[in-house]
Amino acid sequence: MKQKRIILFLLQLFRDKDGNFSLRELATALFILVLVISWIAQQFFRLDVPEFMFWAFVSMVSAGCFGYSIEKKTKL
Repeated sequence: MKQKRIILFLLQLFRDKDGNFSLRELATALFILVLVISWIAQQFFRLDVPEFMFWAFVSMVSAGCFGYSIEKKTKL
């Protein structure tokens, strides 16, 4: 039961406001995952991530969130 809820939650992350799967949401989730992994690598394994890569990932996540915020739901 708990595993099914987790899968449904993850599937909802990849849907747009119309309920369709969207590449923008997938890319944004991927960049968030990369940011978390790079943070873990810096904190626990002392592996440095180049600063320009960090800011590039942050700007991609910001662009994805901004695009989602201005997106309007389609009226049928």
